[in-house]
Amino acid sequence: MRFLGGPALVLAFALACPASSGEGEGEGEGEGEGEGEGEGEGEGEGDPAPGFGIISGACDILDAELTSAQPSFFADVAIDFGANPYDDADLELLSAGAQEIITDGNAGGSSVVSEAITFDLLARCEGASLIKTENEIEYTVADTKITDFTVAIDGVVVAVNPVRTFVFPAGSPLTFVKALRRLEGKLDDVLISSANVAPADAWSKQIIAVIAAEPEHVQVVRDVWDSLDAVTRHDTIVYVYVTLGDDAFIAAN
Repeated sequence: MRFLGGPALVLAFALACPASSGEGEGEGEGEGEGEGEGEGEGEGEGDPAPGFGIISGACDILDAELTSAQPSFFADVAIDFGANPYDDADLELLSAGAQEIITDGNAGGSSVVSEAITFDLLARCEGASLIKTENEIEYTVADTKITDFTVAIDGVVVAVNPVRTFVFPAGSPLTFVKALRRLEGKLDDVLISSANVAPADAWSKQIIAVIAAEPEHVQVVRDVWDSLDAVTRHDTIVYVYVTLGDDAFIAAN
């Protein structure tokens, strides 16, 4: 992953989103009101809380989209780890909720750190508070797709599912087909987990947090999103954030 430098993050991120034309990428031309199919616009008014990694871009942008029946898409945020990739010594730099995600673990796979970083970014940038981790959420059936964790944002309960755009070997392009497979798969899983979650743990809707390994991946994800039908999009929020600096640990964990 190439390092683009701290103050230059916003510029680099803007250059990675050539499709921005007030059509919903959230490039700061609105006041948070959705347009079209709920595509999120608006410049966040909040500054991110301090923590592990430097966050740049628009924070405090999730508002009416949290309860809207329409889908929405945001791609406004980047987090720069500089030359300090996450390791166990950095645990105390994370928010309490992110620490809990790591210590509780997940239902399998190598994604617990990327889940924790995603929660940490939402906590610092959107004021999210952790409700339940993956293994704490209950479902009405045993064999079902599950969500990664639930949070409260502005008093609204939402489920969050991170998905990574890292491709191997490192430096290979993210193709439309690869991005489609990952995003469409997550969107399908969202419908299943939402249908089967126990009433006590139910959420208003789900966020798919796309962890973009390169700024150039943002446009590919946007192209995929634009190609999907309304049934697949449902009322899901897609929230894309770019990782910069030494971020290989995200791919591995």
